[in-house]
Amino acid sequence: MTSGHQPSGLQAGLKNRHLSMIAIGGVIGAGLFVGSSSGIATAGPGILLSYALVGTLVVLVMRMLGEMSAANPTSGSFSAHADRALGRWAGFSIGWLYWFFWVVVLAVEATAGAKILEGWIPAVPQWGWALIVMVVLTATNLVSVGSYGEFEFWFAGIKVVAIGAFIVVGALAVFGVLPGVHSDKAGLDNLTGHGGFLPHGPGAILTGVLLVVFSFMGSEIATLAAGESENPQRAVTKSTNSIIWRIAVFYLGSIFVVVCLLPWNDPSIKDKGSYVAALDSLGIAHAGQIMNFIVLTSVLSCLNSGLYTASRMAFSLGERGDAPKAFARTTSRGVPMAAIVASVVFGFVAVFFNYKFPDSVFLFLVNSSGAVALFVWLVICFSQLRMRRIIQAEAPEKLVVRMWLYPYLTWATAALIVFVLGYMLTDTEHDGRETVLLSMLVAAVVVAIAVVRQRVLGTRRASVGDAVPAAARDEAGKVKTG
Repeated sequence: MTSGHQPSGLQAGLKNRHLSMIAIGGVIGAGLFVGSSSGIATAGPGILLSYALVGTLVVLVMRMLGEMSAANPTSGSFSAHADRALGRWAGFSIGWLYWFFWVVVLAVEATAGAKILEGWIPAVPQWGWALIVMVVLTATNLVSVGSYGEFEFWFAGIKVVAIGAFIVVGALAVFGVLPGVHSDKAGLDNLTGHGGFLPHGPGAILTGVLLVVFSFMGSEIATLAAGESENPQRAVTKSTNSIIWRIAVFYLGSIFVVVCLLPWNDPSIKDKGSYVAALDSLGIAHAGQIMNFIVLTSVLSCLNSGLYTASRMAFSLGERGDAPKAFARTTSRGVPMAAIVASVVFGFVAVFFNYKFPDSVFLFLVNSSGAVALFVWLVICFSQLRMRRIIQAEAPEKLVVRMWLYPYLTWATAALIVFVLGYMLTDTEHDGRETVLLSMLVAAVVVAIAVVRQRVLGTRRASVGDAVPAAARDEAGKVKTG
């Protein structure tokens, strides 16, 4: 294994196969399996349009991020780009908000995984399983970035094979050519037969967007991980270019199969979850348990990646002087131990809140981090508008990935994100308004801290601080290629 050692202390321990799986796995979160049933109940078969809309948004945002990250691969990804393009306050704010988002996700996923495990082995209480799962994955992350990559390679591999098989089997059943299965409910007429394609009207498409947007978070992990790969530029370019087919196959393909196998208003979708209900309708033995295993794998994969992502963002913030200096220190294996431990501790605290105060403190945490995905995407849009000019002025040869129709499509994407946030404010039924308002409150507090901090540190410190990341970024670009 090439260990092109970076001056920043992180090591190039991720192989190309790790990176392509991290890119694919990042897109398939447990949210796809768990969250899709409420989306289908809300929008009917029209949920396909909601997924297509958010998918398009993610493709555009990832294209912008790919452009910046291919030119400057760094473990801070969009936070480091925002730092350079918009100012330190932006890098600080979006970095900490993103970190907050992932430590809350750790608690959500640990609890989801613990529920499944408790169902299989009830002797261990749910909180015990959550603890075991977190400890095992923390250990994996602490060993080396290679061991994280290896775990993720297999977790993501299982998810990809499972969804692939689900799509093939489901499609054969829909077209009536699956031997041995007589599904009386499957067929393309499910798309229009039960109250039409949009049974609750076109407005439901936007409500569906709010319900599915959460499950797309994680597409950007590949650009964070690229900083620790053997050839960062190639890794970023590859993951950016492949995002379109990944979203089309895994999201649109599998949801299409679900809404064709069963009528959208079939009560089993809500009771069992969309994928389990779809498999059960085919009469496949132990379908529920098979799906539970796949959901568990997705949960572990999401936990593994969430811990990695949160710790690397904390590392980058430490390196830029926006977090405790200890976060930027790495072990001899290139692992930012303090950053990992701090992230896990917050994850544990959130798990504790989930058991003690699920309807107050934990609900606040989940809602106040819910719109962070949209904030991150918005910051990526504005960073790219500035960053393109910076790259063109300094090193135009680094523009190996280019945003399409710049700057018009970037502005259109930003406008769409603002529109979705605005629409969420009108949504009182699915906590949309609460999520946006609480997320904005948390964001406002973080931005205020960033601005005050910058004032207090004064211009002298700021100029020194700006020089450091720039140097670190230049160095990061020189990682030895394997």
